[in-house]
Amino acid sequence: MTKKAITRFAPSPTGFLHIGGARTALFNWLYARRNGGKMLLRIEDTDRARSTTEAIDAILDGMKWLGLDWDGEVVYQHQRADRHTEIARQLLAEGKAYYCYCSPEELTKMREKARAEGRAPGYDGTWRDRDPSTAPDNVKPVVRFRAPDEGETVIRDHVQGDVRFANRDLDDLILLRSDGTPTYMLSVIVDDHDMGITHIIRGDDHLTNAARQSQIYAALGWQPPEFAHIPLIHGPDGAKLSKRHGALGVEAYRAMGYLPEALRNYLVRLGWSHGDDEIISTKQMIEWFDLDHIGRSAARFDFKKLENLNGHYIRHGDDRELISAIKVSLHEFESCEDLAESLDEEDWRKFELAMPGLKERAKTLVELVNNARYLFVKRPLSFDKKARKLLGKEDARHVLERLTPVLENIEEWSVEALEQSVRDFSQETDIALGKIAQPLRAALTGGAVSPGIFDVLFVLGKKETLARIADVGKNDEL
Repeated sequence: MTKKAITRFAPSPTGFLHIGGARTALFNWLYARRNGGKMLLRIEDTDRARSTTEAIDAILDGMKWLGLDWDGEVVYQHQRADRHTEIARQLLAEGKAYYCYCSPEELTKMREKARAEGRAPGYDGTWRDRDPSTAPDNVKPVVRFRAPDEGETVIRDHVQGDVRFANRDLDDLILLRSDGTPTYMLSVIVDDHDMGITHIIRGDDHLTNAARQSQIYAALGWQPPEFAHIPLIHGPDGAKLSKRHGALGVEAYRAMGYLPEALRNYLVRLGWSHGDDEIISTKQMIEWFDLDHIGRSAARFDFKKLENLNGHYIRHGDDRELISAIKVSLHEFESCEDLAESLDEEDWRKFELAMPGLKERAKTLVELVNNARYLFVKRPLSFDKKARKLLGKEDARHVLERLTPVLENIEEWSVEALEQSVRDFSQETDIALGKIAQPLRAALTGGAVSPGIFDVLFVLGKKETLARIADVGKNDEL
């Protein structure tokens, strides 16, 4: 086991914390916690034009909601620009970097020529060994790294194995732009070194970056971190993950009613496994997580599996904790905005009381809230099509009329007493229990589907139950 591993999650604040980024954050967090180390958070905001405060807030909020805490203060990359520039100047002084005076037009021609010759459209080294005294006066130079142009660079990766790159295919990348600002590639290397990062766990789209970064590490005489490049997440059809597959921000999953513990469980299984285990607690994740069991194939995102997993966590969740989670996010739940400001303490009490029956049928918190609407509606109820059809039958309304005095005479309004009284009524009248429960459910909830009918009776209470049944008898439109 690696001691005191230091990992980092380093998102660019140009958008939300998407699902792939959340998985990367989770893997880094688990590896650090598994190995008694730290996970650091760095916001890679060197692209000042595209970095936004809103995106930073979304990333931090998403991390907190997922329960992925970080160690120390957040590092903002742009604040370390002077240090990045210092390293570029050092490489210049040592002859390991050089000024390039190519104009944009020259670079365009260079790329076009490479494409025409079937080569990768990289920089051809025009100014690599050219005398700077011959430079044009009207071009501000960039600083390029003098990459090795012979042999190969090998990345020893925990997931991908040994990955080899021919050095001739890796051109001299830019370290400082013509305005003197450092590039992402340089900033990442300096920050990872200065922050003491021991392991870089990220998407396999960074493999080529790893080769380039390894070359710069070598030029500086620094020990590179260990690498683990994770295959990207695809949709269920095997295509690159898109919004239609689930490439959404973490905040969207919260708004859809997913629990953070369910999303953590689902994400850890996207590309990593521990035998056949599917339900994995956070404690178990920390105990079991390693890099050796990350697969090399792209994981496939499946909303159905996520829904089923979320349903498991709802069914096994603590009722009070579920209510707390709903209270925090209710204003974000689509189709539930009307309830966000209208529920009072009595409503929340009834909601918690009804939770055991409600959570058996819900796969998301949004479903759970919508299934609980019957608790909060004002009389007289409106009925959906199925309930209206059911209550329009004379025999159904006759059952409710005969049942009413039975309910009125129940002194102890408990689930057990209610069930016993209704079952006794069923036997005495020779009316099947289903023939009683169906119209009763429709009268009390306005629909044909609900939690167990005795739970519904109990949670509504005697007064409200009898009033709703009475409303059916007064409704001339049924």
